[in-house]
Amino acid sequence: MSDVHSEELLAQVAALPALPGVYRYFDAQGALLYVGKARHLKRRVSSYFTKNHGGTRIGHMVSKITRMETTVVRSEAEALLLENNLIKTLNPKFNILFRDDKSYPYLKITGVAGGAARGEAPGQVFPRMAYYRGSVDKKHRYFGPYPSAWAVKETIQLLQKVFRLRTCEDTVFANRTRPCLLYQIKRCTGPCVDLISPEAYAADVQHAEALLRGETQEVLQAMETRMMAHSGKLEFEQAAEVRNQIQALSRVLHQQSIEIADDKDVDILAVRVQGGRACVNLAMVRGGRHLGDRPYFPVHVEDAAAIFAEEADDDNPDHAVAAPARPVEVQVLEAFIAQHYIGVPVPPLLVTSEPVDKALMEALTVQSGLRVTAVHQPREQRRAWLDMAQKNASLQLARLLAEEGSQQARTRALVEALDLPPEDLDQLTIECFDISHTAGESTQASCVVFHHHKMQSSEYRRYKIEGITGGDDYAAMRQVLTRRYSKVVEAAREAGGIDFAAAPPPDTESAEGAVKPKGVARLPDLVLIDGGKGQVGVAREVFTALGLDLARIVGVEKGEGRKVGLEELVFADGREKVYLGKDSAALMLVAQIRDEAHRFAITGMRAARAKVRVGGGQLEEIAGVGPKKRARLLQRFGGVRGVASASVEDLVTVDGISRELAEEIYRALR
Repeated sequence: MSDVHSEELLAQVAALPALPGVYRYFDAQGALLYVGKARHLKRRVSSYFTKNHGGTRIGHMVSKITRMETTVVRSEAEALLLENNLIKTLNPKFNILFRDDKSYPYLKITGVAGGAARGEAPGQVFPRMAYYRGSVDKKHRYFGPYPSAWAVKETIQLLQKVFRLRTCEDTVFANRTRPCLLYQIKRCTGPCVDLISPEAYAADVQHAEALLRGETQEVLQAMETRMMAHSGKLEFEQAAEVRNQIQALSRVLHQQSIEIADDKDVDILAVRVQGGRACVNLAMVRGGRHLGDRPYFPVHVEDAAAIFAEEADDDNPDHAVAAPARPVEVQVLEAFIAQHYIGVPVPPLLVTSEPVDKALMEALTVQSGLRVTAVHQPREQRRAWLDMAQKNASLQLARLLAEEGSQQARTRALVEALDLPPEDLDQLTIECFDISHTAGESTQASCVVFHHHKMQSSEYRRYKIEGITGGDDYAAMRQVLTRRYSKVVEAAREAGGIDFAAAPPPDTESAEGAVKPKGVARLPDLVLIDGGKGQVGVAREVFTALGLDLARIVGVEKGEGRKVGLEELVFADGREKVYLGKDSAALMLVAQIRDEAHRFAITGMRAARAKVRVGGGQLEEIAGVGPKKRARLLQRFGGVRGVASASVEDLVTVDGISRELAEEIYRALR
């Protein structure tokens, strides 16, 4: 056993059962290092502490382990699902992790299936098509998910051309007295003014749903039968309308290349690995229609691949038979499948560029309740889909590597131009401040953060500036810098010194997603101020009062005529102004960070200004008015001003608003 780990940890390892389960390793600061699964916990975990890993990545990780947690499960499939749930939620340092901060969009048709023409609400009698992003419920019908908002909107336009379903809000629909422009250009049948019966509209909705499910032939046959029925009854105008629908649908099917085949819902997954980075390209086919694709870029690929390579045969009891090495592409693809389909519906068929473990497919089947299969070497149409996905994966990965190379070159150019200290460019940290207001109203300050060659949006901060004369940018800058860095100084005094963003010691986690040691106060290498001598002078006063280094303050002064590319850098420590040049890579990085600070400040200011002017926050402050009642009030009266002008009797008519609450709302808004 290892002599660098505590006896308590080694005893815990020795006591592990010979059962399937999941294990988690932690370092001295409590940061999660790695999550793994095993069909034989004792054999797998013991291998980490009995083998000599030397200076490899796995050896580096094992040397940091101070604590371990394990969870025993009933089967390997359960272990696989739990492992990837933990990876996605806890972000361990040495696992392949796919980050996705966006939910998938859906196409929503209001009302429940089969309920059209029965209810009283407009959304039930005449269902509406809409773009939707969020959690789904049983009150409406949802089709998707789609890879992008563009794919949803294109599908809505397709259905408008063929079936002419409405897309207007219920509030607009209920108050129309004549048909809108969409009716004039034959994109809507005018249900708002009763130009179509509920029964006929319901039939169009059913056909639209069938088309979204991929039942193309059935839809065409049903429409032909309907056309012939009208013709047999000598209803030639209605027959002509159906004929026009059939022609429109035929044109769409030809233009959109919708496949009339057995494959209705398919996900195509292609992976490429190059230069330590990886890309998984996900293409979606729904209802036989190719909806487009979406690239994903995992992190921690090299660390996770190295660890996986060393532990590959630990679950194999017969070590005389060497386990075949698994390519990195397979590891990345399996990690994506396991993590991606935790919160996204999985289709019955996956077409993959690499072979996938059967245990993973079994786990997905158990999780979804739907039999899921994977095809590795497809033919015919599936092969064409996969070839397209592989080409797009290669293009997206090449684009990412080019962008990262360009961004690193900009970082290096800035370090050289300003003679900044970090030898490791990944550790260069820049914070930029900007002030935004409208004639002194709703003053907001922004702070954006740059490190690891990219903007770190999770570390952005906005500051509401109060207690100053409206429009005094100098006072606003003094307040935000004092609030930002006085806490750093206070924390540094408690910790016994300030860490001036120097490169961390070897035992300190510094990579993206890692946890910084508690009690270490850090300052950025560079503090950018959007302004000239005046703002830099204020920053100099604040840093002098706090005892901080003035050399890290740099102002970005606009050039002659405020033209882009003519900016000059102003220093707080007495150095002369510097003009880097219009085509300077360093100036491009400075301008990128400055522009992001400006964008972040102005969006916050506009939101605060709108809240003050419109009174959007007043309804939430009234006791008894939650999000649902607030939404009903705003929908009924068209906004806060409409609610404020409503009488108590009008307010009572809103569902869920009692007379007492109506009187309270009336008093609060008057």
